[in-house]
Amino acid sequence: MVGVTDTQLQAPMEIAFDYTRSLGPVLGPFMSGLRQGRILGARGADGRVHAPPFEYDPVTAQPPEDLFEVGPAGTVLSWSWQPAPLADQPLDRPFGWALIRLDGADTALLHAVDAGSAAAMRTGMRVRPRWASERVGSIRDIACFEPGDSPGPAPAPPADADPVTMTITPVRLRYQHTASAAESAYLRGLAEGRLLGQRCPACGKVYIPSRGVCPADGVPTDQEVELPDTGTVTTFSIVNVGYPGQRITPPYVAAAVLLDGADIAFQQIILGCEPGEVHLGMRVRAVWRPRDEWDTTAETISHFGPAGEPDAPYETYARFI
Repeated sequence: MVGVTDTQLQAPMEIAFDYTRSLGPVLGPFMSGLRQGRILGARGADGRVHAPPFEYDPVTAQPPEDLFEVGPAGTVLSWSWQPAPLADQPLDRPFGWALIRLDGADTALLHAVDAGSAAAMRTGMRVRPRWASERVGSIRDIACFEPGDSPGPAPAPPADADPVTMTITPVRLRYQHTASAAESAYLRGLAEGRLLGQRCPACGKVYIPSRGVCPADGVPTDQEVELPDTGTVTTFSIVNVGYPGQRITPPYVAAAVLLDGADIAFQQIILGCEPGEVHLGMRVRAVWRPRDEWDTTAETISHFGPAGEPDAPYETYARFI
């Protein structure tokens, strides 16, 4: 983390995962149609045509009986201009986001319109899809829409392609995190090889990492307390399922560790023993990274491992289970 003020830290953060789902009997054919250069819709019980098609009728909750082609041209119902496109958006130049009602449909499709300028965008304008040069069975097979009434050319569909049954969509959230004064003190302590908590002046409870205020009394926890790097496992879970980007090969244990002298447990990884050996009351110790890798980050502690001590008495951690 880099400094913001004398007391607070900040750092860029990113949460990312690949959203994966089975498309099923409606969205599967819809995506397969996009790969072929066709846009499919479905008719509901009330007679309205939905494009994209619904998986379950909003009136009857029944799946559609069949899908049929709509558009591909359509009409802009409403729009908003994107003057500075973000990474991974459909276009790398200013464009319009628009709700487009395709010919033959009664509902609107949200997509990008490459109009050239905000002055060229308008409600009621006629647009047509601009197809991606390579189509894989994704909403991005429509690169964008462009002004025009007649259908534009669509590249030939892939030969002998299997039906599209799955979709994988990367999801990313990037933001700037500013740590609170209490969190900053905790992180600076880690960079020095220390575990710093805070004590509530009203109830005397010690919190680590502290949020700066006691959740029970609502008063500032302004008394700093240094805690040892030993503690007790109060609850745990054995992780058996892998996922993309996972840094530790399953199986391993994620546990709530109650540091000695603390009144709240925090989550840590338990390594250095077989997952089946981890149990409630197990005494553990922090395993720090090499000294030259210490920094204002939780990763300064690599994990917790067995402390080689007798189990803690049940009454010392019972209320934390």
